[in-house]
Amino acid sequence: MKQINIGMVGYKFMGKAHSHAYRDLHMFFPKVAKPVMKLICGRDEEGVAQAAEQFGWDGYVTDWRDLLNNKDIDVIDINAPSNAHMEIALAAAKAGKHLFCEKPLALTLPDSREMLKAAEDAGVKHMVGFNYRFAPAVMLAKKLIDEGRLGEIYHFRAWFLQDWIVDPDFPLVWRLQKEIAGSGSHGDLGAHLIDLAHYLIGGMTEVIGMSETFIKERPEPTSMTGLSAKGSKDAPKGPVTVDDATLFMSRFANGALGSFEATRFAPGHRCTNSFEINGSKGSVKFDFERMNELQVYFTDDAEDVQGFRRVLATDPSHAYMDAWWPAGHTIGYEHTFIHEVVELMQALEEDRQPVPNFVDGVKCQEVLEAVDRSIAERRWVRIDEV
Repeated sequence: MKQINIGMVGYKFMGKAHSHAYRDLHMFFPKVAKPVMKLICGRDEEGVAQAAEQFGWDGYVTDWRDLLNNKDIDVIDINAPSNAHMEIALAAAKAGKHLFCEKPLALTLPDSREMLKAAEDAGVKHMVGFNYRFAPAVMLAKKLIDEGRLGEIYHFRAWFLQDWIVDPDFPLVWRLQKEIAGSGSHGDLGAHLIDLAHYLIGGMTEVIGMSETFIKERPEPTSMTGLSAKGSKDAPKGPVTVDDATLFMSRFANGALGSFEATRFAPGHRCTNSFEINGSKGSVKFDFERMNELQVYFTDDAEDVQGFRRVLATDPSHAYMDAWWPAGHTIGYEHTFIHEVVELMQALEEDRQPVPNFVDGVKCQEVLEAVDRSIAERRWVRIDEV
């Protein structure tokens, strides 16, 4: 049984999700290399010490460079805020550590390309955290497309809707600051939609978009964790420097048309991450709030029973599900991260690049920046322009 030693930077929302995946993976996937939770890193010693104990790490450090200098660490997991990704990844690659980095890879396309080059030059394995690919129902949609059961693909439409900052007095958390987050709903939510489109449909050739920041200023926070924060509405205000909502259309290389909507201003939508794909032989619909289900329609069904059918993707025939519970017993958000780590561990054992990797991260960043250019210049932008 091979063991892979992990050093992780970040201990809040994504840190908890990744820690859970490392901790529980071997209970359900015993034949896969075992991730060993060696060291977790965070700048706040009190906070990271508490996280280390709560999540089950062997120890903690407050400087990520200590992870690189530790010869026992095999993989550096980066889930710190986006502005920290590049510096850590470049140094970790130079130190010969394999990389698992949350999305988006970096604040800009040139930075993400530099991260990819550094990983390739160092000959290390690299993975990017697009976890929604790993929902079995999404993987079923991929299977139907690859097998030609939906025919020629005409449309991909996707929307990621949240409502956690609708209140104008919600504090100015780091995700609303461009110098830290890179972008708002576009890079945070839209990045997942773009990756799903690449995974399911293929590359895009051109895009056109628009965006809006509805609340221009917000009160400074007193504390923040994950998507929650505390503060006073009477506190000094700072500018919101990212988008609140971004919409764009695209053309795919295979001729399909795409539409994408990402917003944090959709009251009633806590986490509506959905897509619909229409082809010449059928359609599929997915909604992450019902993540175990895929709605499937085939045109060759008898006329008197045509319609969308609900497929519960929990049978052993569905991706990863033979490791879980009896058919009909559903899984949740956290399991997508476990499936990610299964892919990472298998790739390290098999001496191959995991998927998705930094190449996919760069492809996503290309679309993000092409949309940004389209918004700024009010025109269609080809992906190969960026």
